[in-house]
Formats: sequence, C-alpha cells, structure tokens
Amino acid sequence: MSEVFSEYTESIISLEKLAQTEVDPLSYIVETVREMSRQTDPQTMVSLFRERANLLFRGDQHLSLSRRGLTYPWYRITRSTLWQEEIDPWKDTHLLPLLEGGLLAELIYEGKAEIIRDVDLAADDPAIEHLGETSALVCFPLYDHGESLNMVIRTSTDPTCFDRINLPHAVFETNLFGKATLSLVLARRLQKANDELDQQMKRVGEIQRSLLPASLPEIPNTDLAVSYKPATRAGGDYYDFFKLDQDRWGILIADVSGHGTPAAVIMAMLRTMLHTACHDWESPCQVLTYANKQLIKQAQSYYDGTFVTAFYGVYDSTKNTLRYSSAGHNPPLRVSRLGKLCELDQAQYLPLAVDVDTCYKYSDITVESGDTLLFYTDGITEASNDAGEMYGRDRLLSCMGEDVPNAQHIIDCIIHKVMGFCGSATAEDDQTLLAMRILS
Repeated sequence: MSEVFSEYTESIISLEKLAQTEVDPLSYIVETVREMSRQTDPQTMVSLFRERANLLFRGDQHLSLSRRGLTYPWYRITRSTLWQEEIDPWKDTHLLPLLEGGLLAELIYEGKAEIIRDVDLAADDPAIEHLGETSALVCFPLYDHGESLNMVIRTSTDPTCFDRINLPHAVFETNLFGKATLSLVLARRLQKANDELDQQMKRVGEIQRSLLPASLPEIPNTDLAVSYKPATRAGGDYYDFFKLDQDRWGILIADVSGHGTPAAVIMAMLRTMLHTACHDWESPCQVLTYANKQLIKQAQSYYDGTFVTAFYGVYDSTKNTLRYSSAGHNPPLRVSRLGKLCELDQAQYLPLAVDVDTCYKYSDITVESGDTLLFYTDGITEASNDAGEMYGRDRLLSCMGEDVPNAQHIIDCIIHKVMGFCGSATAEDDQTLLAMRILS
C-alpha cells in the first residue's frame, strides 16, 4: 500500500462538524468520491481529496510514514504539513527523510491504531523537528498483506482533540481508500512497464524487418510484389530471395508458430541457417532437411514445442522451371494466363522442428508466360471477422481469378478483400503475401 494512501486520514473525520455547515454531508462525500474516481494519477487524487475534505479534518498537522523496504527501526517520512513543497514518494524516494528509532518507529512497527494524549519525546528522538509542539497524536496504520507498512500521524497541541469513538471508522475508511489508491499506483507502474515493453517490441520489430529483403530482387522474366504485416510489433512470418547463380533464384516463405518476440528470434535463426544452406545444397529438399535438423538441435535447448512451416523453391529463369519442397506450409497457388488454377502441393511434408529424421522431397513444374504464383501464410486464410468466421481458402481462390495487370495489383486486391471481410476485427496472426508473375 503506497504512501499516498495515508492522505485520506490526515485527520479524524467528523461528520458532525460537516453537518453544522450549509453543506449536505452525504452530497459532499458522494461528490468527493465521484471526483476521485475520475483521477488516474495518485498525486492528483491526493491533492483533490485534501482540497475537498478540509471541512472534515481535525488536528494541527499530519505526518505520513513508510517502512517499505526497510527493517526495524528505520522508517521514512513521506509527507508532512511542515514541508514547503510536496515530495512524490514514488519518484523521489531519495529525497524523503530517513530516520532511525524513536517514538514513530515504535508506532509504525507495532502497527496499531491508537491515541496518545501526553506525547513526551526523548531529547534525542529523531522525529522532534517533524512533530513540532505536539501534545497529542493519533496514528492510523495502513495494512498491506497483513503488515503495517504505512502510517498516518495526526498531531495537535490540544490533548483533548482526538475522540476515540471516531477511531475505528477512520481506520476502516483509511484502509479502503488505501486499497483504491493502490490500484492507481499499480496502474501507473503497469502503464510505464507496458510503455517500456512496447518500445522494446518496437525495436525488436525494426530489427526483424531489417532482416527481410530491403527491396525486391530483379529476377529475369518476372514481376514481383510482396506484403508483410505482423500481428504485433514483431512477427514470425518470413520471406526471402537467394541469388544462387546467374539464372537461378531461391524463393522462400515461412511461418514460425506463434508470433511476437519468440517467433521473431526463431525467424532470425532460420534466416541465418538458410542463407548458408541454400548455397551448400543444390535441391530445395536438401535445404529444408538441413534446416530441420539445425532447428531441432536448437529446440532442445531454447524453444521446445515451436515449429516452422516453410516453402522453398528454386526458380530457373532460363528454363522457366520451379523446383520446390514444402515443410507443412500452405501450398502456393498457380494461375495460368487463361485462369486455370492449381496448388503446388506435390511435395508436402512435416513442418520444420517436428521430427529430426524427416527427409523432405521435391517436385518440379514448368511455368509459362502469364502464369501467376501466389505464396502466402495462414494469417491470410485464417483472418477472422467480428463473427469469428475465417476468410478461408475459397475466398482467396476467388481473388486469384481477378483479371489484374501485374503482381502488385494481385496483392492489393487480396489485401483489400481481406480487410473488407474482417472489418474492425483485429488480426491475430501475421499476414504475408508474395506474388510472382511470369512475363515471358
């Protein structure tokens, strides 16, 4: 329970005193609580409450104490009416007086609510300068997990100022107010933590995107377009191009299970593996087999349970052929110039990082002028609307039937239709599209 909780009990509340004014006690308290409920900053709420509750206070001055993070007999004074300027006890803890022993130490560590009508401080009591000319005091413990970690001290030069009849009610309301204020303190800390985490995630996302191709390569006889949209700051989708020689290019699209930072890290590891393997191994199936073994080796130490779907093909621009292999990835779509549609599904096998003994296979196709290949991740087909209905494979297939002039128009058409279908629903998975049209 934070130091700010103690502000509510800067005095014992006297409803009789308020009733003697022209203010209706119930209306006054209801309006005060209403205003407090609008606050999001504990410091502001404290000031507001103190301003509105002046009619309710008794006593000459107050002190707020805390022993959080300390051991007997140490404590801090967190607030005092003797101070010229307030100190924020959360932001400027180092400015708070740190005292050892004396009457106030005994009170806060004992953790009892009581009234002392004949205050007699020892000459060496460290609290003398903070209590002033005090004849009587009342203390209100504020409990957190059963311990009195904070306390409010009200003092008066009048030994008869404080009434024991009001003490139980004041202690009860003090702790209720403390719990309410604690939620504001925690909310502020949570917001700060979220902001810091968001900045970290933003940086992770920037680093991840820097690992993707900075621009599309100029592959002979092709027109390329791509769209990459992570569901969070960082994602697990990955696409890449590898120039193998003058005529051959490796084309990859992959999807790490899950998303966010863990998926982004695995994606970065996969990228490193593939940039080496694609030059060491001739066939796409060999590349995937190598990546599978390496991921499983890493999985045993770092990310057991994560898997990766991947489609890797080698396009020969001279022969107009594509040799491909798939590790459980969505089969890319192929649409001919005349509108004939088929899927590249003849080399499907398990995702990467599932079975160390997996040996992937390959398949060959010959492409023709006007053919369009669409590579995509399941964030497209599994995109959902507000009713929970998925966009689905059939809708994607209908998009491929559109008569569009180039690869970018294909991407734009699909994105437009997916967004229209999903409406205001938030994307729950990364979405990647890669279109490749054969020109000649």
